[in-house]
Amino acid sequence: MRDGSRSSLTLCVNGGERSLEVDNRRTLLDALRWDLGLIGPKKGCDHGQCGACTVLVDGRRVVSCLTLAVAAEGSAVTTVEGLAEGDDLTPLQERFVRLDAFQCGFCTSGQLCSAVAVLAEHAAGWPSAATEDVSPDAPPRDLDAAEVRERMSGNLCRCGAYPSIVRAILETDAEAKETAR
Repeated sequence: MRDGSRSSLTLCVNGGERSLEVDNRRTLLDALRWDLGLIGPKKGCDHGQCGACTVLVDGRRVVSCLTLAVAAEGSAVTTVEGLAEGDDLTPLQERFVRLDAFQCGFCTSGQLCSAVAVLAEHAAGWPSAATEDVSPDAPPRDLDAAEVRERMSGNLCRCGAYPSIVRAILETDAEAKETAR
């Protein structure tokens, strides 16, 4: 229901349906943090440049500080809180911890959501700017450090944990391929 300045909407957030009423100008980030109490996505730059607010909307990563909450109506939204199953971390999250892929932790939730999308995009065969051969009949390319860095370039880490982030993603990808065999 829309009255011109406010809207009632329903989002599927981390697997559960959530209804809320928001100002039509409210960002998805503010709706998640202030209306739904999810503090994983962070407000870093508030200009879509740092990636700290990255969440998944219908499996695609978005910077939630630039996405209006009303635009996500009816969508499945996944924040960092929705990646693990209860207390069981995903292999990617476990690697972030084991490899120290964070220092202060401010960017970590956005980094993790982006990394989940990177792995899914690569597995689906989506090219990036670092993909050498993007022709339709090109053989699948292994995920390498250059691909990961390019695909994660929208997520900044002021502490400089990039080498460990890249390693965590590459190890997770390698394990997934090994498990699939």
